[in-house]
Amino acid sequence: WRGRLRREETAGRALAAKHLYMRDEHYIVADGKIQIVDEYTGRIAADRSWSEGLHQLIEVKEGCETTGRKVPLARLTYQRFFRRYQRLAGMSGTARETAGELWTVFGLPVVRMPTNRPLRRIHTRPRICLTDESKWRFIAQRAAELQRLGRSVLIGTRSVGASEVASQFLTQAGVDHVVLSAAQDTHEAEIIARAGEAGRVTVATNMAGRGVDIKLADAVVELGGLHVIVSERHDAGRIDRQLAGRCGRQGDPGSVETVLSLDDPLLEILGNSRLLRLARLHGWHGQWAGRIAFDRAQERAERLHSRMRRELVKVDQRLDTLLAFSGRSE
Repeated sequence: WRGRLRREETAGRALAAKHLYMRDEHYIVADGKIQIVDEYTGRIAADRSWSEGLHQLIEVKEGCETTGRKVPLARLTYQRFFRRYQRLAGMSGTARETAGELWTVFGLPVVRMPTNRPLRRIHTRPRICLTDESKWRFIAQRAAELQRLGRSVLIGTRSVGASEVASQFLTQAGVDHVVLSAAQDTHEAEIIARAGEAGRVTVATNMAGRGVDIKLADAVVELGGLHVIVSERHDAGRIDRQLAGRCGRQGDPGSVETVLSLDDPLLEILGNSRLLRLARLHGWHGQWAGRIAFDRAQERAERLHSRMRRELVKVDQRLDTLLAFSGRSE
C-alpha cells in the first residue's frame, strides 16, 4: 500500500468493482459464490474469474467468502489459438457482420449459402420509447395481446436484471410467463421445449439466442408463428440477429418486433448529440431520429470492439516474437 502505483491501481479496481460491475448484469451470486455471466451467450462462464484482485473485491462487495487469487502461468488469445489449426473453417448464421475481420485475422473468406426453404420471417420497424418504463409497459401490453390471440412470444433481454424487470411488468399486466436466464439455467431444456406452445410467453437472455430451435405447435403456425420482441440492442448486431433467428426457422412463419428505449446504455457512446435531442421529439421525426441513433451507436461499438481485438492480436504477435527462444515466432 505504500507504493503509489500499486495503491492507485488497487483503488481503481475497487472503484470499478463497486460502480462498473453490476449484479445480475455482469455476474450473479449463486451458492455464495460470484459467477461471471457471459454477455454474448447469457450463460454462466464456469471456472472463470477476473484477474488482478478484481474478483476478490467483488466478493467483498457482495459479502461472499473471499477466494484466493488465480495467477495465470500462460495466456493465449483466441485468434492465435485457432490459427494453430492446419485447416480452419466454420459455419454461422451471423458471420456477415464480421466478414472483414475473419479475412484479416484468419485469412478466411465468407461465402453466403441460401436457405434450404424460403424465409417467411416478417420484420417490423423498430419502435422508440422515451423511457425504460414506457418501453416495458408497451412490451407487456403487446405480449398480452398476442397471448390472447394464441401466439407464442419470446421476449429477448440483455441481462438477468432486465429479465426480472420484464417479469415484473408482465405480472402487473396479468400475463402468464416463464423466465430463462443464467439464474434459471437448470430448467433451460424444459422451458425451451414449451416456448412454442399456444399462448406461451417466454422471457429470455441471450441463452435463447444461440443455436436454439423452438418447435412450434400446429395452432401457432397457423396464427403466424413465434413472435420475437427485441427489448435492447447489443454492442454487436449479430447478437440481435441471433435472437431474431429464433423465429421463421426451416420455413416456419414468424415475426420480429424491436422495442427500444432512449435510456439504453448503448446510446451513451453518442454523448449529447443533436440526433438524440431530435429522438426525444414526439411523432415520426422522433422515431426516425431514434432509429438512426441506435444504428450509429451500434456501428461505433462494433468498430471499437473490432479495433480492440485487432490490437490484442498485434500485442500477442509482438510478445510471441520477443519471448521466442529461437528468435522467431512459433
